[in-house]
Amino acid sequence: MGWAIDSAPNALLVTNALAMAIETRSPKPGTVIHSDHGTVFTSWVFTQRAKDAGLLPSMGAVGSCYDNSMIETFWSLIHTELLNRKAWRTRLKLANAIFEYLEVFHNRRRRHSMLGMRSPVEFEKLYERTTLSRSEF
Repeated sequence: MGWAIDSAPNALLVTNALAMAIETRSPKPGTVIHSDHGTVFTSWVFTQRAKDAGLLPSMGAVGSCYDNSMIETFWSLIHTELLNRKAWRTRLKLANAIFEYLEVFHNRRRRHSMLGMRSPVEFEKLYERTTLSRSEF
């Protein structure tokens, strides 16, 4: 949805990623955004940015290993398929590599078992078609 890169994991970083998601995806008011209980996600600036966009911040139970399993799988994949394979000389080169991985490979070509062996883009299009056909009744 949205991503950002910086030298430190702070509230500004996740707020920038959220802003990118809001700008590129235009989520409907009432859309739930889920995170863990990290300080960056409980910060005033992140929560306010979400609420200003009409989004509903949600956090799961503390210590639940199932709560964030899909994002933990994503982090495992990006480390295995990209980050652990090479060192980048500059943050800009790393950002370009992450962009290529996320926007070209992961979202458009990589098939995911939890999505019926579809890419995220394919799955979303299928969901939109299903939702539209149901709303016609």
